[in-house]
Amino acid sequence: MLQRHLAGTPVKIGVGANRANTAACFLKRYGHISLCKHGYSDFEKHFSDNKQGNCSYSDQIGVAILDDGMQHISLWRDIEIVMVNAMIPWGNHQLIPLGPLREPLTTLTRADIVVIHHADMVSKKDVEAIASEVRKVKNSLPIFLSRLTPLYFLKAGNMSCKLALMDIHSTLVLCVSAIGSADSFVERMKKLEPAYVDRLDFSDHHLFQAKDIDMIRLRLRNLQSEFAMKPVVVVTEKDYDRAPEVLTYLDPYEVLVLCSSLQILPHNGNTEESFKKCLWQHLEVSNKV
Repeated sequence: MLQRHLAGTPVKIGVGANRANTAACFLKRYGHISLCKHGYSDFEKHFSDNKQGNCSYSDQIGVAILDDGMQHISLWRDIEIVMVNAMIPWGNHQLIPLGPLREPLTTLTRADIVVIHHADMVSKKDVEAIASEVRKVKNSLPIFLSRLTPLYFLKAGNMSCKLALMDIHSTLVLCVSAIGSADSFVERMKKLEPAYVDRLDFSDHHLFQAKDIDMIRLRLRNLQSEFAMKPVVVVTEKDYDRAPEVLTYLDPYEVLVLCSSLQILPHNGNTEESFKKCLWQHLEVSNKV
């Protein structure tokens, strides 16, 4: 998915069981450059050129981004960004295996920035309650809000074919997902106003097997019988790219891939622009230490 979105840019994607070693290999192969030697305006210009495919950067790496790395204690980091799912922020406040937390909330003291994700899916009161709990741990933490904004659909098997979001209106939909937050996916689909939305949720990172396809086909046939209309399967990009060939076995039912983009929401004076400046300031401070 990342390779498709970042095609034509100088971004490199490393995949490996040991992510620190993978990053080290990339840095050794391509070398690195300090972005902080340039001003923020130069950084913005390069960022803009990069999105337009006109980037003048060499192959040297300026920033390494590690996904899901807060518990990688031994790895040095310049910025620690913690994302909190607004729909299920802390669960029962218990640590694994009694609850969902890997560490106590007090470890938010290590964070530099907190992003409350899916903030548009809950009430302002709930968002403020999450922010208040964060501030109790570290009052100085910058807090930003984000949402996943649906953009369009792609046809599975023909990813060059785009469909508008409105094309799903009045359609019978079966949401199939194997992600960490299936509720947000389903609720966003409902906001597009299809005729009816059903769901089949699998565990996060689940690889679809033949028996899963049989289960999905059975649900589709039942929906078609109940509503007297042919349903459409909708999956996330993450699920599609994990096993694109498996979903072709759902023929003759159409499979659509929902494409979305992360958006920083304006909140208490914080915007996408101030988020970028906040990142830059932390990079500058870290490079002076």
